[in-house]
Amino acid sequence: MNRDGKDAAEPTRGAKLFAAGFYAVSSILIMAANKVTLTTFRFPSSSTVALAQMVVTIVVLRVAKAAGAVQFPDLSVAVMRKVFPLPLIYLGNMVTGLSGTKALSLPMFTVLRRFSILFTLLAETFLLSSKHPMAVKLSVFTMLMGALIAAADDLAFDATGYAWVFASDLFTAMNGVYIKKKLDTKDLGRSGLMFYNCLCSLPVVFVVIYLDGSVEKVKNYEMLSDPTFQAFFITSSVMGCVLTYAVFLCTQVNSALTTAVVGCLKNVLISYGGMFIGGDYIFSLTNFAGLNVSVMGSVYYSYLQIVKEKPAALPVTRTATSPVRVQSDRTAQVKIER
Repeated sequence: MNRDGKDAAEPTRGAKLFAAGFYAVSSILIMAANKVTLTTFRFPSSSTVALAQMVVTIVVLRVAKAAGAVQFPDLSVAVMRKVFPLPLIYLGNMVTGLSGTKALSLPMFTVLRRFSILFTLLAETFLLSSKHPMAVKLSVFTMLMGALIAAADDLAFDATGYAWVFASDLFTAMNGVYIKKKLDTKDLGRSGLMFYNCLCSLPVVFVVIYLDGSVEKVKNYEMLSDPTFQAFFITSSVMGCVLTYAVFLCTQVNSALTTAVVGCLKNVLISYGGMFIGGDYIFSLTNFAGLNVSVMGSVYYSYLQIVKEKPAALPVTRTATSPVRVQSDRTAQVKIER
């Protein structure tokens, strides 16, 4: 349905391909921009990058709401109660994710991020009593085994970086499960949830920046006036908001399933292409083999999601009034071309 309540036209094949490609490119760009900003240019404060991304998101969404492009409720005590503690989880996920990006090579960061799937499955099993097929468990096991093999011979091993990524995995799982268990976001919508996550996180970010000495670190950063660094920093700041829109567009034009599959295939590209970004990946045969095993598990996982969402065959009965009647939730007459 469109804004006027009329049925929207079915998106064209070109629109669907554009939305999927836009999401994939946006996701790759933000990871590359974050990596170059924090690792190649050695920018000293990942919390400052997080602050910049939040500020841009808040400004863009506020302007979009004023222009009528998006809708979400105004700030109120009821809204604040509804979103908490999601802003803290969102902030934790963003800061730990950026810190992990800075400390690890993109291929290792990507495969270790797949532990968030394991944490989500465990949380859904124990908190939501969800059941998962054995094939899904096998695909997740394959992803994690590949990650462990790669980690066993990670020549650029960084214990702190691993800790950051595992913390980010936990925050990701907590965010997904908490929304499913506690939060009804129908009145907030995706835009409202993102806006209030960022808005409510700002005070905490300012405290973190003050306590970890980021103000002095940024003031003394020697490449602060470098045009190339500024270009990557601005790209990193803006792409956070662009990625949020790209996810929404891909899900709206295609489906949540397509978005998930595109995300998986995008991670495959990052696993290999990331070897050449940041300059901190050190090749070893065992590590590379582990990355490939994890990638195969990821592709298999996406295949299982496609199979799970594939519509089952509907029962068919023949009647006197029409050659075929398909019985579903809404009985439909089907005209057959002879």
